[in-house]
Amino acid sequence: MNEAETRAELIDPALKASGWSIIEHSRIRREVIAPGRLIGNGRREPHEYSDYVLVYRGEKLAVIKAKRKELPDTEGLGQAKKYATKLETRFTYSTNGVGIYQVDMLTGIEGYINTYPTPDQLWEMTFSQSNQWRNLFAAIPFEDRSGTWEARYYQHNAIKHVLESICQGKNRILLTMATGTGKTFIAFQLAWKLFQSRWNLSHQPTRRPRILFLADRNILANQAYNSFSAFPDDALVRIDPDEIRKKGRVPKNGSIFFTIFQTFMTGRDAEGNPTPKFYDYPADFFDFIIIDECHRGGASDESNWRGILDYFAPAVQLGLTATPKRDNNADTYAYFGEPVYTYALKQGINDGYLTPFKVRQIETTLDEYTYTIDDELLEGEIDEQKVYAEADFNRIIEIEEREHYRVQVLMTEIDQNQKTIVFCASQSHALAVRNLINQMKTSSNPNYCVRVTADDGKNGEQFLETFQDNEKIFPPYSRPQKNSPLGSMLEMSVISSCCVRSNR
Repeated sequence: MNEAETRAELIDPALKASGWSIIEHSRIRREVIAPGRLIGNGRREPHEYSDYVLVYRGEKLAVIKAKRKELPDTEGLGQAKKYATKLETRFTYSTNGVGIYQVDMLTGIEGYINTYPTPDQLWEMTFSQSNQWRNLFAAIPFEDRSGTWEARYYQHNAIKHVLESICQGKNRILLTMATGTGKTFIAFQLAWKLFQSRWNLSHQPTRRPRILFLADRNILANQAYNSFSAFPDDALVRIDPDEIRKKGRVPKNGSIFFTIFQTFMTGRDAEGNPTPKFYDYPADFFDFIIIDECHRGGASDESNWRGILDYFAPAVQLGLTATPKRDNNADTYAYFGEPVYTYALKQGINDGYLTPFKVRQIETTLDEYTYTIDDELLEGEIDEQKVYAEADFNRIIEIEEREHYRVQVLMTEIDQNQKTIVFCASQSHALAVRNLINQMKTSSNPNYCVRVTADDGKNGEQFLETFQDNEKIFPPYSRPQKNSPLGSMLEMSVISSCCVRSNR
């Protein structure tokens, strides 16, 4: 009896006898856990696949690794434990269709059992202490856009950890997840669960929560706003400074609010004195606040943005960051606490959700400059006594010959058939670099290199979307990033073409 026959004739009937796929809200999934690391030219390493994942009330409760009947029942135990660790199920099973070997990943207890637990038994085994909100959250399925939108395993884990933290009464929560792993998707699903279950700070499901999505750039707030389109139109509110000026007040009717720190920090009272707009809301107005890219100063004691977080102290605050703990962001971790879940860049690359990359720094002998009488000043004014350093180039001083040479070096250093991002100092600098790259490229593609900055609007967003698709094997691109050093670039291993980014 081969493995497929073992599953069909022995394991499937045993699971159904315990109520799996029979009892309401229970499911048996065959799950691709991760698609496999990208190895170039559209090829991947073998994907990770679990024979069975037992799901009840939206929670993944157990993994089963099946082997054919002729093999020992614990032959697949190593894989079973590996998959359970990744999916964060408390229980895992190894079986050949005859013997059933159970492992409790929390206590380490393992041994043989006669039959599979029923969905309710496995739920009680996993969650020994009952919780009202856990049950209410479990009753709300993820929004899946008619089956076309599914959480990846690590996104499911992140959502689970945040909801469990809320159930436990935590009011400061942190997720550390690599760029490109879908933090907006996670924010949406969390808001969906809280909204539909009527969770709020009163701890009684009597009203919809008021949720604030707070970012530091309009492009991030707008992207989030557009991604939340499954909510009713009257639930979504974009806090816009023009609308505030026009109506003379901040918007308060709605459930999911989107704004940037800078909008909240502006405003004046009747006498014309600066008065931040967030004071127009009661301190307990918001039940849940999502702070996107929270490492960018919002949690710093010295930051004006910190005043917003302190003012809305009663709210449960969730920080989202891609940056692991370092000396320069220790205040963020001190404010929110240790992350309840981390999905690192290395994990994303090994799983195949992120593209492997190499970093190269382009340097020349002209990384400092002092004006001499032999130099020709084409435009503007120059400080003859100043030593212009790397940070000054393409911000307050431009030398065309220098950029031409640096791009020339770049084009000889990279593989022009691989996906590449070039970080630039400003939007105008990114425009110049884009032109130079297209003049020097070997490709015949007219869109070999594009610029993606705030000024590029919807075209830039489309370039970004194409660039982020690991399965596409030609043209790509990305968005502005703060504090990107001139010359830093990413050479990604699947797609040809180039993207130019700026930090302004």
